[in-house]
Amino acid sequence: MSDLMAPPDKFITADRAAAELGISRATLYAYVSRGMIHTSGATDDPRRKLYSAHDIEQLKRRKKVGRRPKEVAATTLDWGLPVLDSAITDISEGKLCYRGLDVLNLAETQTLEDVARLLWDCGETDPFRDEKAATSHWPLPLLQSTQDLPLTERCQALLPLVEAGRMTAWKRDPRRLWPSAAALLRCLAAACLSRQPEDHPVHLSLARHWGLDENGTDLIRRALVLQADHELNASAFAVRVVASTGASLGACLNAGLSALSGPMHGGMTSLVERLFDEVERDGNAERVVEERLRRGETIPGFHHPLYPEGDPRACGLLPYLPPDQHRDELLRVMLETAGQMPTCDVALVSLRRSLDLPRGSALAIFAIARMAGWIAHALEQMKDDRLIRPRARYVGV
Repeated sequence: MSDLMAPPDKFITADRAAAELGISRATLYAYVSRGMIHTSGATDDPRRKLYSAHDIEQLKRRKKVGRRPKEVAATTLDWGLPVLDSAITDISEGKLCYRGLDVLNLAETQTLEDVARLLWDCGETDPFRDEKAATSHWPLPLLQSTQDLPLTERCQALLPLVEAGRMTAWKRDPRRLWPSAAALLRCLAAACLSRQPEDHPVHLSLARHWGLDENGTDLIRRALVLQADHELNASAFAVRVVASTGASLGACLNAGLSALSGPMHGGMTSLVERLFDEVERDGNAERVVEERLRRGETIPGFHHPLYPEGDPRACGLLPYLPPDQHRDELLRVMLETAGQMPTCDVALVSLRRSLDLPRGSALAIFAIARMAGWIAHALEQMKDDRLIRPRARYVGV
């Protein structure tokens, strides 16, 4: 990540960086050498170093907390210091890796099933080929009665009917749960679309349902791989809390779906859809952005706290989409006026619009992919054999 060229407002001079942290220039250089602060060449002179304002701010927060245990604990719940050990996903230096493998490389050739096996640590075993992973059809009246429910609630209504999801996970070898996990992934992928489950690769089932050509099918495959897991986000943490009680995989996925139903998590794609609608109606992205900022509103889908230099999940999808005048103009305006780059939500909504998929398909792709990651977190947490039970700091009367 060092020496990347980036918008100047994201980097500051050495003098200012040292002053912000209250340290000497020598200490600043030591932080850089230890990978704690990333640098960039100045646009007017690439030999002159600038220092990441994001990294400086993160260090200031840590320094403010210091060694006070209560303050440290409180900050872990808000994009803070790591709170759990995990060997599943690593987010560092602007990269997203599944078990040490860069997701951008995986997205070139892998399927969601391939990535699920990787995340679940299956080795050479392929649970999707196991006869116990076979799916069964939903009762047609129930499938029809749930089709008008929101995606998360529809999945939660159908989830109890997946027998594999009800299997007791307590003290069970995770390897015995892999076929059940495969069946759950296939069944809930179908539930997201109000379809009967199929024993086929998920991206092929989705493409056939949406009537996509070979290129569209490959874009869906790519998107699923990019979204499969994202470390300890809200839904993954909810899954791990439930898994720590010894609950079934179905119960764990139910918790993930509940967290996803919130507007601050799964609802982001709908906010991006509305932004795109507004830009298309107005025809002037710069004016739309300016008016929103004047009203004190945020621009959804831009700038991710973990990726100050850009979300790799967006970088792995947007360049493969056909040009779109309104989208491309919005991305340019946000970069030039705010120095902000698109997140995965913008990429998913852009994919939905490029392929002319039904509204809500962006969330469906996100949810289907993320179930693979939820299962990985549930399996890993079950092996830990400890109940997640933090303490609250009482502040009442």
